[in-house]
Amino acid sequence: MSECFAPIVDMNSKILILGSFPSVKSRAIQFYYGNKQNKIWKIFEEFFGEKISSSVDFKKEFLLRHKIAMWDVVKKSSIKGSGDLELVKKVEEVNDIPLLLKIYPNIKKVFCNGKASVELMKKYFPKIEVSYLPSTSPANVSFKKEEWFNALSNVK
Repeated sequence: MSECFAPIVDMNSKILILGSFPSVKSRAIQFYYGNKQNKIWKIFEEFFGEKISSSVDFKKEFLLRHKIAMWDVVKKSSIKGSGDLELVKKVEEVNDIPLLLKIYPNIKKVFCNGKASVELMKKYFPKIEVSYLPSTSPANVSFKKEEWFNALSNVK
């Protein structure tokens, strides 16, 4: 059984980016978006105009400094790989997203990184309004960064 990471969030967070569940590579380094081919950190670098170190502490500080909270919908899963189709069938427990939003009321927008996180949110938390963003996964070959830039403009 694998478990996701603690949320990256503080009282200044304005947006929440939700993934579905950490990939194998992310689980190996114990931090979000650990696959070097994932586009999320490159998107942040380009949008905010600064280099992001590979250090987990730096990435946490970067997210909080830019008022971005990050978490996953799924808390526990029996998934072995990284595929979202497998994940949807192997959800053991979901995170308490409503409680997080209650504790951190400055979060005004919730963005889902990819279709799986949107589907999971609709299934488990249908009353929470979410916005879809194209997956930053290397598997998404039709990725376009403009939607991400529009979403990030909510925190600039």
